[in-house]
Amino acid sequence: MKKMLSLLLAVLMVLALAACGSDKQESTTEEGFSPALDTSTECQIIVAGGYDNFEALEAEFDSFNEYYPNAELTFTKVDDYNNMIGMVLDGNDAPDIYVNYSWMYGRDQYKSSIEHAEDLSDPELGLDLDCIRSNIILNTEDGSLPMVPVFANTYGMLVNNDLFEKEGLSVPTTYKELVDVCNAFREKGYDNPMMGFSKEETTSIFSLTAYPFFCETVANDAEAVKKLNSLDPSAGEYMRPTLEKMQQFLNDGCVNLDACAEIEDNYEAVIMRFFEGDVPMMTCSGDTVSGTKKRESRSEAFIANPFAYTFVPVPMSDEGTTFLDMSNLQFSVNKDSENLDMANEFMRFLITSQELNNMAQNKGLMSPTKDLSFNSMYAAFGDVPEDRVLSPEVIGLTDDAVIQMRQAVYGFGTGAMTIDEAIAGYGTYTQ
Repeated sequence: MKKMLSLLLAVLMVLALAACGSDKQESTTEEGFSPALDTSTECQIIVAGGYDNFEALEAEFDSFNEYYPNAELTFTKVDDYNNMIGMVLDGNDAPDIYVNYSWMYGRDQYKSSIEHAEDLSDPELGLDLDCIRSNIILNTEDGSLPMVPVFANTYGMLVNNDLFEKEGLSVPTTYKELVDVCNAFREKGYDNPMMGFSKEETTSIFSLTAYPFFCETVANDAEAVKKLNSLDPSAGEYMRPTLEKMQQFLNDGCVNLDACAEIEDNYEAVIMRFFEGDVPMMTCSGDTVSGTKKRESRSEAFIANPFAYTFVPVPMSDEGTTFLDMSNLQFSVNKDSENLDMANEFMRFLITSQELNNMAQNKGLMSPTKDLSFNSMYAAFGDVPEDRVLSPEVIGLTDDAVIQMRQAVYGFGTGAMTIDEAIAGYGTYTQ
């Protein structure tokens, strides 16, 4: 009996220890990140980019220091970043992690930014790449991954939700609904139901509305994409449906271009004009949206009469809205870093849904993760059907081809060219 009792007690002890171990493992899983290096390690990690300040990233530094208190992480701004990053990487004080962009890939002048980059697709690094939307991850010829998205971007329009509710109207999801809503607002006394920046081409109202539609027209035509990328003059004809849609858009009176021309820039001036409170819809990019929160307190009109607003796709097609999904900022790890292990450890910490979402929310930009519902500002893009989510990365359009399209649309939209003249100029437009 003593032997049986001892055996029973031993079994119970094993089960109890197993249960404790299970609880500990479950707790670690729930917490997410678990350090893989010696937490007392002392080192300096420098992250380089073009921002004047990067408070959202510095908040991530603080969170990482809860695990590695002796790892000193700093962000440094590089002036004229796009032109200088290669020289910085080739110098003696090269950063451990640095900002990169998809459009740099394959261009000789940015060769260093790719050659210095570690292959982040290596499974031994442990990055949770599955948490990121696959269509914004850079496609390379050799299958390597020199950079990973930490922010995403798209084009759309800020919507004054209070005005829509006040006038009993719904946010449009098709082109016909957009025209009907603009007409309805105009009948109710709103002079400019829809506005946007128009003084220059870069992220003008023309580019913002045309680019998603253009991608839709060539998304399934590999031959068209090939000709467009090679700047074949005959490829201009592929822009005709987009230019004709822009003609319809202008003819339908959706925008007052004279009023749009009064907006001085496509960032602060766009935001401050929208905060006046009398514009139901204001086209802009996600970059512009990121600056809205800080400027609420700078607008006397908004302080006096605050209102709810969100960012939604511009419906240029009768088939529904299109979510043009693009990477914004990407991080690369310098494979020659003296602190490569810790640089990779920070990236393993950062590239998770929780941390990427936290950083995106703090910065006001769109997260690159698969779940956009956590941020009400961008939630409408998460509701777009999968077959209407388009990405230049997946389609294969290069930045050179996109520049041609944008310049052609801008020239036509501002009245400088006819549709035929805009098409004939394909391949000759410069940035």
